[in-house]
Amino acid sequence: MSPSNFGYSLREAFHHFRRNWSTVLGAVVTIFLSLFIIGLFVLGSALIGNMVGSVEDQVTIQAFLSDDASQDAVDALQAKIEGWDEVESVTYKSKDEALEEYKNTMSNRNAEDAISALDGENPVPASLVIKMKQPEDVSKVADKLIADSDFASVADDSDPSSSVQYGQETVEKLFSVTNYLRIAALVLVVLLTFVAFVFINNTIRLAITARRREIAIERLVGASNGFIRGPFLMEGALEALIGSLLAVGCLQLVISKGLPRLAQSLSFLSFSLATSTIIKTYGALVLLGLLIGLFGSMIAMRRYLKV
Repeated sequence: MSPSNFGYSLREAFHHFRRNWSTVLGAVVTIFLSLFIIGLFVLGSALIGNMVGSVEDQVTIQAFLSDDASQDAVDALQAKIEGWDEVESVTYKSKDEALEEYKNTMSNRNAEDAISALDGENPVPASLVIKMKQPEDVSKVADKLIADSDFASVADDSDPSSSVQYGQETVEKLFSVTNYLRIAALVLVVLLTFVAFVFINNTIRLAITARRREIAIERLVGASNGFIRGPFLMEGALEALIGSLLAVGCLQLVISKGLPRLAQSLSFLSFSLATSTIIKTYGALVLLGLLIGLFGSMIAMRRYLKV
C-alpha cells in the first residue's frame, strides 16, 4: 500500500465500518478479549515469578545449636560454613533473638500467654542462619551440613538431620505452579491468536464479498493491485489496533485498581510489577494485534481476492 493510497484506504475502511458495524464489532471484540486474556496470563506469570523470586530470597537453612555448645566451637563452625562455595552468608541467631522472633510470628495475646507459661525459661535454641548464593543449592548444603562432624558435635539434637530445617519443598511447589502456568499461557496464546486470526479472516472475506462490484469496476479502469488491496489491509489493521488498545486499557485498569486491593488483602505476598515489564507486555500485545490483523487480511485476500 503506497503512501498516496493511504488516505483512500483509510476512508474506505471507515466507510465499511459504518456499513457493516456488527461484523466489525465482532472482530474488534474477539481481538480485544483474546489479547486481554493473553495479557492477563502474561502479567500473571510475571507476578507469580516475582513471588517465587521473593520466596527464593528468603530460602535459608536454620542449623539449631545445643545450649551446651561452646561459643568457640560455634564460631569455628560458622567460619567453616562461610568458606563453602555455595554459601553467601552465615548469621548467628542467639536464644534471645530466636525467642523474640517467635513472639513476633504469633498474635500478641498468644505470645503473651506462651511466654508467661515459660516461667522465665527460654526453650528456643540458638541457630546459624545460612543463606545460599543460589537457592537451588539449599538441599546440597543441608546434606553437607548434616554430614559434617563439627556440626554434629554442637547440634541441638543427637540426630543432626533433626537440627537442620529449610523450606525447599515450598519453593519446589511454587516452581511447579509457575511452570504449569507458563505452559498454560503458551497454549492459550496460540489458541486465542488463532481464534482472532480466523475472525479477522472472515471479516475481510465478508468485506470483499460486499464490495465485489466496486472491485470489478476498479479492475476495469486499471486500478493497481495495491490500490485494491489497500482498504482491506487498512481495515484489518484498524480492527486489530482498536481491539489491542482496548485490551491494554482494561489491563491498565486491572493493574491500577485490582492489584492494590489484592496487595491490601494479601499483605504477605508481593504484587509488584516492574514498569518495564508492563510496557513490554503492552507493546507486545499491540504488535501481536497488528500482526493478526495484517496477516489475517492478507490470507483472506489471497484466497478470496484474485488480483
